[in-house]
Amino acid sequence: STNLDEALAGTGPFTVFAPTDAAFDALGPAIILDLLMDNTALTNVLTYHVAGDSLTSADLSDGQTITTLFGADVTVTIDGDMVMINDAAVIIADLIGSNGVVHVIDAVLLPPAPTPATVVDIIVNSPSHNILEAAVVAAGLVDALSGEGPFTVFAPTDEAFAALPAGLIDELLADPTGTLTDILTYHVVAGAAAMSTDLSDGQTIATLQGDEVTITIDGMMVMVNDATVIVADIVADNGVVHVIDAVLSLPSNVNQVELGSLFEVYPNPTTDALRWGNVQVDRLQVL
Repeated sequence: STNLDEALAGTGPFTVFAPTDAAFDALGPAIILDLLMDNTALTNVLTYHVAGDSLTSADLSDGQTITTLFGADVTVTIDGDMVMINDAAVIIADLIGSNGVVHVIDAVLLPPAPTPATVVDIIVNSPSHNILEAAVVAAGLVDALSGEGPFTVFAPTDEAFAALPAGLIDELLADPTGTLTDILTYHVVAGAAAMSTDLSDGQTIATLQGDEVTITIDGMMVMVNDATVIVADIVADNGVVHVIDAVLSLPSNVNQVELGSLFEVYPNPTTDALRWGNVQVDRLQVL
């Protein structure tokens, strides 16, 4: 089902470290079933047993690393007559084919887990966060958010940014070290990777910007201030990302004069109301 057999029938050359049936049986039925149900995982395991070169036992040396078709290396250990590939012993060596060589091994090689992504990687690789990515880059926050963390990021989608007044995004990007940085850091909690199960109704959380956001939970709906969490618990190696459907507005005590020029005449995209500080005007009538 992986089409690897067709690839290995090609011109090569290849080196295949071939686990026995007993080696696969030792994985247990649950793991085998998982692999058979997940074509990507199965392909990763199988390609981790294949190198794009023809290597006989005479070509192997102690401590040698061999890059596999999976992309990660296996390590050769030689102790007397024993040859190991990672933790698997070669029990039959040098089965020569027309396009390579096969070494039979007594255990299945399991590829290393992918390098964990940072919260920045998750944003960069998301098709729904192009504007957030541009903003994080412009504000110079990539290195900070790629650090050890942990961080909790409430990540507005492109649609959330598009709901802001026309021209506002460009105005913010033009001054990335000012209000834009305040807005972005208001979407980040430092020092905690808060999963959805860690959140509670009425909870307030201090952000990297310095002010707090408020959590509201109503049944299955989780809100951060006025924004709804639409995808929760995207785990990174240095934190967690929750996707939200609106850009969080800064509290009124932050850069109030500057924010007044940006927000006081703009509708709140989630309510179509006008907001200044804690005062909301539902409708203006021009006389």
